[in-house]
Amino acid sequence: MNNKETSDNFSLAALHAGDRTEFARVVDTYYEMIYRLAIRMLSNPQDAEDILQETFIKAYRNFKKFDGRSSVSTWLYRIATNEALMFLRRQHPDITSIDNSYENDDGLEKPTYIVDWCCLPEDELMSAEAQARLDEAVESLPPNLRVVFVLRDIQGLSTRETAEVLNLTEVAVKTRLSRSRFKLRELLSKYFGEKAVEES
Repeated sequence: MNNKETSDNFSLAALHAGDRTEFARVVDTYYEMIYRLAIRMLSNPQDAEDILQETFIKAYRNFKKFDGRSSVSTWLYRIATNEALMFLRRQHPDITSIDNSYENDDGLEKPTYIVDWCCLPEDELMSAEAQARLDEAVESLPPNLRVVFVLRDIQGLSTRETAEVLNLTEVAVKTRLSRSRFKLRELLSKYFGEKAVEES
């Protein structure tokens, strides 16, 4: 990789030198991306704004340590994710750590109540009420599962990128994603099941 350019086409030399104009380009490019991650993790606009601000403050202060081996976006995701998880731990000291290992599917909990909502009209699945229920379900996931689901299924990162952001193996990412999807399906089954009955 060229030592003056990152994979995101920012000048690494300028960022290392603390160039405010180049850093402003980074903020403009990734502001919305980081805010979406924070709001999905914390479900509170003010908290998400705080995480957004702290992420870019830490990025500006630490760009000298960024060597360009990962993309700027991956690096920012890592900072934002760590900030969000630390915030959640401060609010809920008893929550499960992201570092807890799920390296295989042994003991994977299966949903206890599943209803098939495949035949619901698309507008029903995409309604504001359905989206609100999905948001509530995502918020109820343990943080170590929520962050994987948000990065993979909402933000659209690949398994490899998610593993890099979270410093996990790809196997662990796949397993946690499966667990989160199972859990969400269980949480949403009652709501969508009732809708399916109404539509029948």
